[in-house]
Amino acid sequence: MNRTIKKVAVLGSGVMGSRIACHFANIGVQVLLLDIVPRELTADEQAKGLTLEAPAVRNRIVNSSLQAAVASNPSPLYRKADATRIKTGNFDDNLKDIASCDWAIEVVVERLDIKQSLYEKVEKVRKPGTLITSNTSGIPIHLLAEGRSDDFKKNFCGTHFFNPPRYLKLLEVIPTPETDPAVVDFLMHYGDLYLGKTTVLAKDTQGFIANRVGVFAMLDVMQNMQKLGLTVEEVDKLTGPVIGHAKSATLRTSDVVGLDTTINVTNGLAQGLPNDEAKEVFQLPDFVQKMGENKWLGDKTGQGFYKKVKGEGGKSEIYALDLATMEYKPSQKVKFPTLESTKLIEKLSDRYKVLVGGKDKAGEFYRKMFAGLFAYVSNRIPEITDALYKIDDALRAGFGWEQGPFETWDALGVQKGLELAKAEGKTVAPWVEEMLAAGNSTFYKVSEQGAKQFYDPESKSYQAIPGVENFIILENLRSAGKVLWKNSGASVIDLGDGILNVEFHSKMNAMGSDVIQGLMKGVDMAEQGYEGLVVGNDAPNFSAGANLGLVYMFALEQDYDELNLMIRQFQQAMMRMRYSSIPVVGAPHGLSLGGGCELNLHCDRVVAAAETYMGLVEFGVGLIPGGGGTKEMTLRTAAKYEEGEPEFNLLRNTYMTISTAKVSTSAAEAFDLGFMRRGDEVAVNSNRVIAQAKAAALELASAGYTQPTQKTNIKVHGTGALAMFLTGVHAMREGNYISDHDVKIANKLAYVMTGGDLSYPTEVSEQYLLDLEREAFLSLCGERKTLERIQSILTTGKPLRN
Repeated sequence: MNRTIKKVAVLGSGVMGSRIACHFANIGVQVLLLDIVPRELTADEQAKGLTLEAPAVRNRIVNSSLQAAVASNPSPLYRKADATRIKTGNFDDNLKDIASCDWAIEVVVERLDIKQSLYEKVEKVRKPGTLITSNTSGIPIHLLAEGRSDDFKKNFCGTHFFNPPRYLKLLEVIPTPETDPAVVDFLMHYGDLYLGKTTVLAKDTQGFIANRVGVFAMLDVMQNMQKLGLTVEEVDKLTGPVIGHAKSATLRTSDVVGLDTTINVTNGLAQGLPNDEAKEVFQLPDFVQKMGENKWLGDKTGQGFYKKVKGEGGKSEIYALDLATMEYKPSQKVKFPTLESTKLIEKLSDRYKVLVGGKDKAGEFYRKMFAGLFAYVSNRIPEITDALYKIDDALRAGFGWEQGPFETWDALGVQKGLELAKAEGKTVAPWVEEMLAAGNSTFYKVSEQGAKQFYDPESKSYQAIPGVENFIILENLRSAGKVLWKNSGASVIDLGDGILNVEFHSKMNAMGSDVIQGLMKGVDMAEQGYEGLVVGNDAPNFSAGANLGLVYMFALEQDYDELNLMIRQFQQAMMRMRYSSIPVVGAPHGLSLGGGCELNLHCDRVVAAAETYMGLVEFGVGLIPGGGGTKEMTLRTAAKYEEGEPEFNLLRNTYMTISTAKVSTSAAEAFDLGFMRRGDEVAVNSNRVIAQAKAAALELASAGYTQPTQKTNIKVHGTGALAMFLTGVHAMREGNYISDHDVKIANKLAYVMTGGDLSYPTEVSEQYLLDLEREAFLSLCGERKTLERIQSILTTGKPLRN
């Protein structure tokens, strides 16, 4: 369909509406955000002599909502300045402006009569063909469009975003029988490519897909908690990262979302699902009803399953609700033998068999939980969707699960999961046993070409998952035998079309000697008959930085020769990438810190996921960037000198970025901080990053990429600039803003960035700056305070201020 979305109207500015507006602004779309006109003046407005006709009053609700959204943390915006793309107004004065919009998204209160009344007004002012969608999570989509014109119905659909819209990737698209199929195709494509969403086509059933299954899973956990006498803390320990779910797990997540939301959604599902085989699960437990009556709704009321209390000395302590007494008590640490036995199992898929095999209460809990989940999702096909992969997509993108229910079942073994369900008295849908009887032992498989396929119960065959041809999924390529070389920390994978990929698989993708070896091997192989190289992975984060454990070990033993060799090899690897004969493209996402940032600084091009948090954070552990990061940022700053801005100002800005360990809150902000530059790209959908990076490498190669030469003309300012920095650092120390150790680090950084002992501005080479950088790094490794900071990071995950 030939549609272009230039301007969107968001009708309703509550928590969801204002944040949906912000996300459209993130991707460059103009937004009209509207809400109701207040009926009464506030005391402040009365004191100012305003009337209900004053524009500031008429737009008070929408403006307050937008301001609250912009000020919230985490921010719904890639950049604060993106908010300028949002124009506010109200339904009485500005509804007519919808005529200039290409898409109107309704996000008002969950009442059918209110929504239908608004649609009646919208239809009078919209232009024919304008998309109209609803973000409802509980009202059947087909009821919303009743009474509207054929053109309205043709262009009407449900588009269910999840909160917060910037960060949760799920967008459920729910058509009615009257929705034009071309509209559905457009929304599926637009949500994926432009909004960065995992777009899932859902049937118009109660709760759609994600909430139907996700809320069932949450309530089933609560009921199993009661049956087994588990505590709040125990349940959250059992249902968190150990099974690939969010750190907030089940009950803490309810506190964050709001127990009132849980209650409302559950009641809606209970009323709308009289024939559900597990309808008893949707009956709220007594303790949830009691919490609702007490207004113990979670973070919004200060207490829910948990609450913060002031302990001795005013220090905050976390208390948890005792469900037996309905009183709060100090939160207790949780230990189960079953959990202890999984501590050394890195791969999520390998943990499930150990968890369900546990002989303690934890094992019993997991057997009940997985049995209930597997049976429930099997019976939702074809009720809520015809394709099982959509359930997995929805739970991963909407609830943050690392693996969806069917993927989890596959990892445990389909036959094993079936036996588990039967042992717990659960009824699995007949099609699962039919699948197994036909010799099909998994829900998913990978073709020889590396394409993931799913089992389709209707055709009784494996089908290609549509849309994934736009993605490159490294796991599928590994399964298809595309790994050309591998060591303990990295792999070289053939992406096809003459492009190789270096993937990290160390813990947190930290960059140690094995990863450096992989990078060098990748460049060597690519130069021998390939077109280019991508550095990317499909782990949760690109790289948390260099292997601090190795740095700490060498520094503690005062083995400076080994430390010097390690840093030199890191620098050489970065320069090898930068000055290879083939284009190298970085594909960062998530955390790209320290060495991970330095790697991308040395790529010919960067294709970053929109949610990329990039920064040189070495200052926080008592060091300066030592893998070429200080050199590269100094070089990039010097390249801007000809643009006319005062040189010292540019250098000071870069110095402050490094010395304050600034991390971008998005890829957009990485441009502002100088970590990304003109020509680099952003992929809003993180699933597209490696495919887009491959395309960038091919583009560079086909444009006639030639091997660059190292720069020898980098302008540095010598002792004049150094004196300026030293004076500023001294003033910061005098004001007690930084510690004595911070002074040492800051002065070392200034020394490198200004070129060291040079009495006047001079042009130097990259190698000159690399040598200064390495010397400064090594000298700081010998500082006791630096070792204390590194030890703190390694043991607690938090830097020590000293």
